[in-house]
Amino acid sequence: MSSEEELIVLFKNVGFDEKKSKDIAKNKKVAGLLQSVLEKSSVESYTDEKKLTLLHQLAILENKNGKPIPHIDFLINGINNDEIKTNLQITEGIKYLQSHSEAKQDEFNEATGVGIEIGESEVKQEIAKYLDSISSKLESERYAVLPKVMSEVKAQPSLKWAPPNLFKPILDELFLARLGPKDERDVKKKEKKKPVAAGAAGAAGAGAASATSTREPETERSMFSEGFLGDLHKPGEEPQKFPELLKEHCEFIKGQVYTRFPPEPNGFLHIGHSKAIMVNFGFAQFHKGKCYLRFDDTNPEAEEAKYFESIKEMVSWLGYKPWKITYSSDYFDELFELAVKLIKMDRAYICHCTPEQVKLGRGQREDGSMGGERFACEHRSQSVEHNLAEFLAMKDGKYATGEATLRMKQDLSSPSPQMWDLVAYRVLNKPHHRTGSKWKIYPTYDFTHCLVDSLENITHSLCTTEFVLSRESYEWLCDTLHVYRPAQREYGRLNMTGTIMSKRKIAKLVNEGYVRGWDDPRIYTLEAIKRRGIPPGAILSFINTLGVTTSTTNIQTTRFESAVRHFLDQTTPRLFLVLNPVEVHIDNLADDFELEVEIPYKPGKDVNSLGNRKLKFTNRVYIDRGDVRDEPADKEYYRLAPGQPVGLLKVPFNIIYKSIETVDGKTIVHVDYDADQTTKKPKTYIQWVPVNDCKSIKEVRIYNQLFNSENPAAHPDGYLADINPASEDVLTNAVIESNFDEIAAKSPMNLKIPDSQFNIKEDAGNHTIRFQALREGYFCVDKDSRDGALVLNRIVTLKEDANK
Repeated sequence: MSSEEELIVLFKNVGFDEKKSKDIAKNKKVAGLLQSVLEKSSVESYTDEKKLTLLHQLAILENKNGKPIPHIDFLINGINNDEIKTNLQITEGIKYLQSHSEAKQDEFNEATGVGIEIGESEVKQEIAKYLDSISSKLESERYAVLPKVMSEVKAQPSLKWAPPNLFKPILDELFLARLGPKDERDVKKKEKKKPVAAGAAGAAGAGAASATSTREPETERSMFSEGFLGDLHKPGEEPQKFPELLKEHCEFIKGQVYTRFPPEPNGFLHIGHSKAIMVNFGFAQFHKGKCYLRFDDTNPEAEEAKYFESIKEMVSWLGYKPWKITYSSDYFDELFELAVKLIKMDRAYICHCTPEQVKLGRGQREDGSMGGERFACEHRSQSVEHNLAEFLAMKDGKYATGEATLRMKQDLSSPSPQMWDLVAYRVLNKPHHRTGSKWKIYPTYDFTHCLVDSLENITHSLCTTEFVLSRESYEWLCDTLHVYRPAQREYGRLNMTGTIMSKRKIAKLVNEGYVRGWDDPRIYTLEAIKRRGIPPGAILSFINTLGVTTSTTNIQTTRFESAVRHFLDQTTPRLFLVLNPVEVHIDNLADDFELEVEIPYKPGKDVNSLGNRKLKFTNRVYIDRGDVRDEPADKEYYRLAPGQPVGLLKVPFNIIYKSIETVDGKTIVHVDYDADQTTKKPKTYIQWVPVNDCKSIKEVRIYNQLFNSENPAAHPDGYLADINPASEDVLTNAVIESNFDEIAAKSPMNLKIPDSQFNIKEDAGNHTIRFQALREGYFCVDKDSRDGALVLNRIVTLKEDANK
């Protein structure tokens, strides 16, 4: 057998990457068997990773058998010829070969399921049948039965050769359709952990207050290498009705992934769009490809410059840089010519029907319900010459809005509404922000989207599942016009419960003064999330943990906040912030007493990453009103009280309560500094801010959930009736240590998370001045701060509210 170094060279030459080659070579037995497999193969070098993985698996199974596999060339050739595609086929093939001294190709093919193709629709149909058979169990046990169902459906004989990657997304989709999103019935309550024994107060108290996690970071997974995105085709393998169209496309892409993020510039993006941005830009980035930012600007009535600029800014804020910024309007000339071509092919016609007449022809009954008989438009049989002349008349402004449309001549007998003669062009005598008054007609989404994807050589047209029916019309139009057909693939969108994302409904909140604007930190537009201080890396890492499937992801706002909290805990500096200050006079210290204490900006192993700060301890400090009372303490109260001293964080000795007085309406707490250590170790340590070395804060805005329920739209009196009157609390007399100025000057002053792909570099701004205020939460500076008047936003609490 070859040496380890020779095996590494062999494996690299055949197509494995260097790391994988080294890993395989470490196991001498498997490496030797893999060498033997490769020597028997007729292929010298592989470009398909899946084939290499299968050959490696073959060597592993041969090693487990402990003896050579007879006629192993049957398996090797099957892998090379794309007939053996799964581990199950290899396992079944080995069983057949070991039990037959004389192997026959047809018998081998039958034993390994060669040629049996089970598609997504068949898998879904079989799984649906199985779920019907256990419907009562499904209703009673709900999502708890999902793992067991997964193993049982995989064992169904009819699904033996189904692609393994289909099971989970289909089961997720069917469970969601039958049971709805997970709720409290599906959440197992965890037992409370036993309290940690007292003993490490002092510095440990500071550590507990900062809520620093001591767990080792887990290896970060990538949603681009597994699940829905991991199973997507390779660039250049897009299915075509006319394969010859791939040649020019492949020459353009040169094996690279090309995606696009295609927003309509008619509103501000929301949290759901962050997933679409990440899927499209991230998938291209992961595969070292290219992603367009393409504005779908085909409706000049609704488009405004502020939306274009906001969308560009949000994409950049999330850490992505478009390969090119394009506009659907860039292609208006080409789209017009393609529409003319469609008419000349007798695949489009001019329609003068009213919207109501069109709906009736598409099967809508007079009561508004669907299911009526569909019938062809009376204009559908017009001559090509008439349609062409009428289309040019539309272009020249002969018709007013609504008087004429160009409709595609599709398939009225199809069960899909997307094939019932969709509109391709409509009249809209409105100037366009980029093309001026050149056009009086504009293409629709259904006509534009697939053709611009084609013109831009998109390899993966990734969209959410509400467009799944559009795939048929998407492919029909490309094929009819004989142009390259990109592959549209649909994934589940991201929804956030406990809020609303409808542009119309948010506009009502803004216009009627329920919130400050489209960037109010209580709503979930990306502008608002940015202003609130949530880091872009927190959003992306959260979406990455959710993964991408074909099922819609419904996430509670509290779960999102928990992920943000975890991200901020690892990245932000700490400061002392007193929200409701009361002045403390330390009577037994002189007015000129000063003790400089040094405190890390972030405790823990990474203390040197953010350095230390210094605070001057004198005989005048602020503490929080909630940290002192004039009645003796009980078992539940650990803070400053008669007979109960407390420690000030990082100050050597305790303070002892003496009295509370009110002078000219101002409350003053009198204490002594216990420099002689006459008292025992205190029950707790509290934060403090020096009176003569602090900053006053104009406003601290404490945000809570804007709505009372998880589904505001379901309120019987409308979503406005569900608004939480306590969604914002504004405090006006808070103080913060003066070291805040250093954090502001060095913003963004954030630690990187080791080995994370989501350490997004941000441009400095108010929202990047973030810190953890001990015991109070995570905060950032609001854009309303100006002229030295500081306004803070609470990003999230320090820990989750148990009442939520």
